[in-house]
Amino acid sequence: MSIHDYIVVGSGINALIAAALLGKKGKKVLVLERNDRIGGCLRTEEITEPGFRHDVMATTMVLFLTSPAYGALGKDLEARGLEFAHAPLPTGVLMPDGRHAILSMNRKRNVSAFDAFATGDGQAFSREMDRLGADAPFLFSLLGGSLWSGSVLKTVLKEAWRRGPRGLAAWFGEALVSGRSHLETTYRSEELQALFAPWVLHCGLNPESAYSGEMLKVIGFAIELAGCPIVKGGADNLLKAFERLITDQGGEIHTHADVDVVTEDASGRANGVRLASGEMLQAKSGVIASVTPTQLYDRLLKTSAKPRPAEVGEGLKSYRYGKGNMQIHYALKSPPRWKAGGELGQVALLHLTPGLDGVSRAANECERGLLPAVPTICVGQPAALDPSRAPEGMSILWLQLPETPRYIKGDAAAELPIPADGRWTEELRERFADRVERILESHIDGWSENVLARRAYAPSDLEVMNMNLVGGDPYGGFCGVDQFFLWRPFKSSVNHRTHVPGLYHIGASTHPGPGLGGGSGFLLASSLT
Repeated sequence: MSIHDYIVVGSGINALIAAALLGKKGKKVLVLERNDRIGGCLRTEEITEPGFRHDVMATTMVLFLTSPAYGALGKDLEARGLEFAHAPLPTGVLMPDGRHAILSMNRKRNVSAFDAFATGDGQAFSREMDRLGADAPFLFSLLGGSLWSGSVLKTVLKEAWRRGPRGLAAWFGEALVSGRSHLETTYRSEELQALFAPWVLHCGLNPESAYSGEMLKVIGFAIELAGCPIVKGGADNLLKAFERLITDQGGEIHTHADVDVVTEDASGRANGVRLASGEMLQAKSGVIASVTPTQLYDRLLKTSAKPRPAEVGEGLKSYRYGKGNMQIHYALKSPPRWKAGGELGQVALLHLTPGLDGVSRAANECERGLLPAVPTICVGQPAALDPSRAPEGMSILWLQLPETPRYIKGDAAAELPIPADGRWTEELRERFADRVERILESHIDGWSENVLARRAYAPSDLEVMNMNLVGGDPYGGFCGVDQFFLWRPFKSSVNHRTHVPGLYHIGASTHPGPGLGGGSGFLLASSLT
């Protein structure tokens, strides 16, 4: 029987961060991954044509680059080959009539460009970013800290002393404002509202969701500061750096290792795992599971001798998953020629949408189980940042559709036949991708002649690649306020502990939620000795 200090189940960004940090503490760590490769939503493959390297799912690394985990591990990872590619124009929006707005990493340029849309919009943006910067220490301690802890309690009490109880209550009230309310009361121009509105989707929210306005400010602040970088050569180079770091520290990583159950000792404490192959692996200090709540409690703990607390059962019953996701990738003969302007070709992440109302409409259609008539399209242009992603002179596009229903009840455009069981089929996937492609073609000169190949992934395809993406939900569960912060994954949850001593729960389904910042892996590993 193999014995380690900690066994980590899963190998997404949170699992890798936890393993690397525990290794730095001198712990012997074993990472177990059921698939043939590590990485979770980080996956790079030549899926269209030879020489075209696509990040199949996640690609933008701004949350990782600005995270405490990167602060702790960045130098170690860079020493093992990690490099980022940056763009001075990180994000933008393009509307159907060709109107567009771009957010750069230069405050002076942003203020001038935004004021050109509507007098005062540039100053409004600058004021919001300055206010968020002043609040950053308090805000990020709540967004990324262990909420059930003495340190966060002290931070809140200190803030109450500084602002006064009424002032602190007002701050929390403002933080709960929806994205729509924030955008409509802050910016006069449709272009600025359209620029920021799609970013709520990357938080698993809609423009009308509580606290989505605060998240838009956070995203704007982070992108202006750090841009929308990608990993040079492909996201798998980050995985290779993590693998080298973990093994250099004495850790091990095993793929094709499907964990069947978590094992317990006579006292009921987690002491290892049993693989589907029957192999037993022992952990002296604990087991860390980077999975969804349903995987943890209904699968890994299915033979547990400890009775499941009633509040856990209630939490499982009411736990909700969010919108699905769809990915489309293109190999192109040459970089896209955007009809609205050459500068758009240098934007790292460009959203195509009719605007704030368009995002709301598509998100609402998706939540009702409908294929959006006009989906919000997130277009990544990796080769503009990193030419090594495609053969010389050629290019790739990375498309994400964050408003794709997990189960389909109908088509908002009343064009596509829907399977009786509501499940995705290859035909439906490709026909919906055709709808997306028609929008692309309307914005890009010579589109059809420039395309070499297309590869699309429906929500069901993404779940096959990563079982934690239930129904294609990349955020580990609905991210509304009632299932977030103190209440993620359950109302009874306390940090990353479970009712089984020595068993810890991390990943997108736990606080501080989804994203490549790896917050839960960092918080847990920092707390363990």
